[in-house]
Amino acid sequence: MSPLRRACPTARPRVLRSLLAGTLLALLAKPAAAEEITVYTTLLPTQLAPYTQSFRQSHPDISLKWMRDSSGVIAARLLSEGPRSQADVVFSLASENIIQAGSADLLLPYKPAGYDEIDRKFKDKNDPPLWSGIFAYMAAICFNTKEAQKRGIPTPKKWSDLLDPRFKGQVTMPDPASSGTGFISVSGWLQKFGEGPGWDFMEKLHTNIAIYTHSGNKPCNSASSGEFVAGISYSSEGVLDKGRGAPIDVIFPEEGVGWALSTVAILKSSKKQDAAKKFADWAVSPAANKVYSEFWEVIARPEQRRQSSNQAVDPSTLITDNDHYWIASERDRILKEWQSRFAGKRDPKP
Repeated sequence: MSPLRRACPTARPRVLRSLLAGTLLALLAKPAAAEEITVYTTLLPTQLAPYTQSFRQSHPDISLKWMRDSSGVIAARLLSEGPRSQADVVFSLASENIIQAGSADLLLPYKPAGYDEIDRKFKDKNDPPLWSGIFAYMAAICFNTKEAQKRGIPTPKKWSDLLDPRFKGQVTMPDPASSGTGFISVSGWLQKFGEGPGWDFMEKLHTNIAIYTHSGNKPCNSASSGEFVAGISYSSEGVLDKGRGAPIDVIFPEEGVGWALSTVAILKSSKKQDAAKKFADWAVSPAANKVYSEFWEVIARPEQRRQSSNQAVDPSTLITDNDHYWIASERDRILKEWQSRFAGKRDPKP
């Protein structure tokens, strides 16, 4: 006979009540499942862990589902999904892409806590803002000094130096249709040189280009490994590769460089806007900027910037006027023109 059957009749209800009370207390003590938000991002997989750790330190009740791809793919997905987007937040998408999403009425106006304290160049012109800048990245040349010496190729100081016939087949750059890094180079040349001279420069550069890669960091990595002598990429990747011992110089050409802001924004269609707002608050916070400084040279809160011995110049001085809104409005036209001229050397493998 069970202990419960052996207990006296009046004891049974007390035992049952005690068991039920214990079960209820256990259920109440058990932590509730974390609310999950979906974040579209262009960050590299190797960068996701420190961002996740930093966010969860302040918001352990919210988990992050990262969905990552190149900026061109993320931007196209946002516009094609429209108000049916799977995402709650977009994180690290280039300014010209997020401005297009804002023009399509896909973003929730929101001023994150601490927004007033970030660098003015990182702010949307709308009030309240549709997006917030978090870090900046700029075009640069990753130049393999060891391979260049073997091949008798001079160190470039200007963009026009890459037109030297000795660079033929030794230059790579990202495809601007799939990579934000590629697009900032193209938009930078068009702004620095003017439309006509800008396209003329790209036509001449195309002669020396070996391949247009899908990835923004691959040209720099290829230069670092010695596969090619020069890779047009973003400067932060070059600084990281040089810090790992790669025989490269990170060169900022004298004519000036293109650059873009990486941003954070909330999707208007999100069903979890409160959690998404907490993510946006974190994204402009000192804690998040401290993580940015591990990977990026120019961040929204300059006081959190980490100085690198691999930088020949202060990169913040390179962040001059850049018309993000003009770039966003002209992006489709520019890409259509670029593809009609140069698509033949695209890397066929994504």
